[in-house]
Amino acid sequence: MSFTTLGLSEPILRAIKETGYITPTPIQKQAIPVILEGKDVLAGAQTGTGKTAGFTLPILQLLSDIPTQKGKGRKVRALILTPTRELAAQVAENVDAYSKYLPFSHAVIFGGVGINPQKARLKKGVDIVIATPGRLLDLSGQKAINLSSVEYLVLDEADRMLDMGFIHDIKKILALLPKKRQSLLFSATFSKDIKKLADTLLNSPVLIEVARANTTTSQVKQVVYPVDKSRKRELIIHLIKKNNWKQVLIFTRTKHGANKLSEVLAKRGITSAAIHGNKSQGARTKALANFKNGTVRTLVATDIAARGIDIDQLPHVINFELPNVPEDYIHRIGRTGRAGREGEAASLVCIDEKDLLRDIEKLIKTKIEKIQIEGFEPDPTIKPEPKKQNGARNSRNKNTRSRGQNRYSKGNRSNTKS
Repeated sequence: MSFTTLGLSEPILRAIKETGYITPTPIQKQAIPVILEGKDVLAGAQTGTGKTAGFTLPILQLLSDIPTQKGKGRKVRALILTPTRELAAQVAENVDAYSKYLPFSHAVIFGGVGINPQKARLKKGVDIVIATPGRLLDLSGQKAINLSSVEYLVLDEADRMLDMGFIHDIKKILALLPKKRQSLLFSATFSKDIKKLADTLLNSPVLIEVARANTTTSQVKQVVYPVDKSRKRELIIHLIKKNNWKQVLIFTRTKHGANKLSEVLAKRGITSAAIHGNKSQGARTKALANFKNGTVRTLVATDIAARGIDIDQLPHVINFELPNVPEDYIHRIGRTGRAGREGEAASLVCIDEKDLLRDIEKLIKTKIEKIQIEGFEPDPTIKPEPKKQNGARNSRNKNTRSRGQNRYSKGNRSNTKS
């Protein structure tokens, strides 16, 4: 099957060809025709499956079917909500590439940067808005954007939006939209709360799944390296240098941990940059650009900051520390093995993380291969640290919460578990 069979117009097909893509991915084959029929969609698609094009291409086609207004008279016709700045920027890149030969304008809006340039952009009139929930509500509150004409709504990585505590923001945004619209919800994992959100958001949706919920892609080779916590930095340097890995995305649990590891790697001759919530948007964009173009060999990231990292041929992901939430493991390793390519995900696991590893293996229903690196054998006399009553395993790391999540009281948070 080729894109020419999916009902897309010549200008869109020309833009697709220029991006180098020839054959649609499974999510694109299934989602595009259904969306073009005007149906709501609930899609289970992991990162790296081509899901962004799975909704941007048909939306551009649908917008093309009805002429758009020009200039300041333009009304926002399509709204794409994403959980993070990086993902919003990545979706905007897709929209920009695929709409190259179409008369549409778009705006990407998120926090962490000045609001006035975004207001000026919206004032000129745009057809498509890609936004994070918080900044979108700020602009709406200032009467800088009108969402009453939205025809198409997309919630991308909806599971992550719930994890970040955006459920109330989403509800506020939905109240600003017309009831008659086409809605699409994309999520890497399906939880009870995702299904509950789908029930309120979607009208008789078509369910599309390109991989069983809560599974990891078969394109990613997974391996665990047992090692003492105190020797993790030494091991990660050994792996990168011995294997001559050129492009490695490394995950840590905390912002401080990301900074420290990046500094250590740089001192040992491995170029590195760190991205996390405390970095300015400019610094994050620069670090990601340097990582993509090969100037920087390793990118050390927290979970939230890494959302939206979209590198077609990223070969290696390393979990310097396992995530507290098992579902985040799926999101992390989904950064490699994208769009049919192979990748490798390695996890450095100390004795304190045995329970986290067990929970991950239970979720993905797979025993991950354990490989012992000679010279880095764990000390059998080291015992696990005592668990705290409300320890890390039972709570999401406070360093990876967005401002949206921090706004919730315990009572409200009960409705946003994933």
